[in-house]
Amino acid sequence: MTSSPEAVKLDEGLASLMKGVKKLEDILEGSQHRQFTSEEYMEAYTSVYNMCTQKPPHDYSQQLYDKYLDVFKEYINSTVLPALSQKHDVFLLRELAKRWENHKVMIRWLSRFFHYLDRYFITRKSLPSLNESGLDRFRDMVYKELKSKARDAVITLINKEREGEQIDRAILKSITDIVIRVGMGNNELYEKDFEKYVLKYSSSYYSRKASKWIAEDSCPDYMLKVEECLKKEKERVSHYLHSSTESKLLERVQRELLVVHCSQLLEKEDSGCRVLLQDDKVEDLSRMFRLYSNIPNGLEPVANMFKEHITNEGTALVQQAEDAAAASKAKNVGGTHEQVFVQKVIELHDKYRKYVNDCFVNHTLFHKALKEAFEVVCNKKVSGSSSAELLASFCNNILTKGASDMTYEAVEETLDKVVKLLAYISEKDLFAEFYRKKLSRRLIFDRSVNDDHERLILTKLKQQCGGQFTSKMEGMVTDLVLARGFQNDYAEHRRNQGVAGPGIDLNVTVLTTGFWPTYKSSDLNLPSEMIKCVEDYKKFYNTKTTARKLTWIYSLGTCTVLGTFDTKKIELHVVTYQAAALLLFNDADKLSYSEVKTQLNLSDDDLVRILQSLSCAKYKILKKTPSSNTVSSTDYFEFNSKFTDKMRRIKIPLPPIDERKKIVEDVDKDRRYAIDASLVRIMKSRKVLGHQQLVMECVEQLNRMFKPDFKVIKRRIEDLISRDYLERDKENQNMFKYVA
Repeated sequence: MTSSPEAVKLDEGLASLMKGVKKLEDILEGSQHRQFTSEEYMEAYTSVYNMCTQKPPHDYSQQLYDKYLDVFKEYINSTVLPALSQKHDVFLLRELAKRWENHKVMIRWLSRFFHYLDRYFITRKSLPSLNESGLDRFRDMVYKELKSKARDAVITLINKEREGEQIDRAILKSITDIVIRVGMGNNELYEKDFEKYVLKYSSSYYSRKASKWIAEDSCPDYMLKVEECLKKEKERVSHYLHSSTESKLLERVQRELLVVHCSQLLEKEDSGCRVLLQDDKVEDLSRMFRLYSNIPNGLEPVANMFKEHITNEGTALVQQAEDAAAASKAKNVGGTHEQVFVQKVIELHDKYRKYVNDCFVNHTLFHKALKEAFEVVCNKKVSGSSSAELLASFCNNILTKGASDMTYEAVEETLDKVVKLLAYISEKDLFAEFYRKKLSRRLIFDRSVNDDHERLILTKLKQQCGGQFTSKMEGMVTDLVLARGFQNDYAEHRRNQGVAGPGIDLNVTVLTTGFWPTYKSSDLNLPSEMIKCVEDYKKFYNTKTTARKLTWIYSLGTCTVLGTFDTKKIELHVVTYQAAALLLFNDADKLSYSEVKTQLNLSDDDLVRILQSLSCAKYKILKKTPSSNTVSSTDYFEFNSKFTDKMRRIKIPLPPIDERKKIVEDVDKDRRYAIDASLVRIMKSRKVLGHQQLVMECVEQLNRMFKPDFKVIKRRIEDLISRDYLERDKENQNMFKYVA
């Protein structure tokens, strides 16, 4: 028989184990420089192993687990806490970091000595692991005891760095790591005990700074400081705070420096946002955008000031144009103020669109501000003319031969800018009508500078406003190409006729009624010379088609008449009406007003304009009796054979007719039709609808072309009810029904 080995007593086993523990403490305190030998390590490990593997009641696993915890407790109380209590500020932080490193070494070695507990006893009893228990000891005995002092020391160092002092960033990084580690990698302890106070004191620090800077610095200088602060706070986080702190810290800094003092900063009298816009401080505006773009709703006040500034500048341009118009009127001379005004608005739009692109990185809020500002500017009247008319006139000036000396590329670029401005105009239908009227004159009288440009702007207008907007204009351009073909065929026909045809050169432009504006036609009694030409063309045209009827618009015709005066012959470039009147004097020396009227078969209005141009204006081809600057029904006229001029060819213009009133009336009429059509379309699909909703849907449908007046819509609804398209609900007068 063999006898079982004698059980190791608890006191003996612990005495053997504590030799290793004592040496470990000496090493940590620096009094023992020699590391553990393998024999020393095995002696400690074996002592634990033997005491854990003995049969009850000699299994001392629980007592060893308790001893493991006591070793930390005794060492911390006897050595660690006394060492820390003697230190303050950065020295406290350094001592804390040193004690933390020692504690990790202690956990590592003791975990090796007591390793057998981790393998079996701790697992079986569901106790915290040796490593976890060791960390708990540091947290409960060291961290909780010193966290307030350590935190204050950290905040003091951070503020010193903010004031420009050099600090030990590595020690701050170590303290952050300690807090995260004793929190078992969870940020909860870091946020509650550390981050919360860093944020609080950062707010206080920057609140003090902001109050000082806002009083002392200009807006640009203040923003430079803010930008630098934000940059440095980011650096701080990356060097010694947890990454999760960055957004919270920056939010606090932004709030104290930018949000709290937003109004004061943006509205600084000599350097705020308005002044930066006024002085074109692009770099400062870009910085302002960058700073406020990171703040919820931070850009709204900047965008509002941007909008207000553009509106004020645009309104000033309107006033300048009004003043220039008044000055021209006072001097009784024509002015180019309208052209200058549109050009300046284009330049203003270019300038601030560049701001939106470059300074405000195409942010939607600033696009909206630009749009709303130009909607105000572009819908103001200048000297009684709407922006729609001014824009159409501006285009006409660019596209008319001899009116502009712009290069091909410059014309193309300017047209593009004009179409962009059109987007802001609420009366696009009015622009279309003015533009179409001017386009027709350019095409009919061959004044268009370039066919390509005419097509180019129509393409741009189509993209901006839709195909319906340009369909008639495109038809006009196409129609003119066909008309030139007809004219070439007629010229060939005349050459083939030889002497058989009329002896006057005749050019006829045949147009399709539906595409072109309506023109005044009259039953002018043509002179016999002209009648021969008209009849000859009719015969030719009938050989080409019988499906179309020719209506002659004499008001658009022009003639070159050879005037034989005493001193020389002069070619007179006149309209058809003027030519017809002049030709009467081939057969009569003197004619009364009533005789001219009877022979020409014209209205008084037309006749007065013709005779005024020939006898009272710059070129007095006819002599009027009695002599005066106005024509009356009692006047007599005779050919002025004494007339002379240094030129061999002169153009005699008719007094201009203000077509604006008729165009506006035509557009108003078309709007009534458009409103009727929209109301019927809506009711046909909805069957029953309330008054307010019907009006709002109608406005929404028509908004692209013009802004319908609510009163007009109401009148159109009443008209549709009277015409049995709609009816009111008998029980609710604000409800309408569609009458199928």
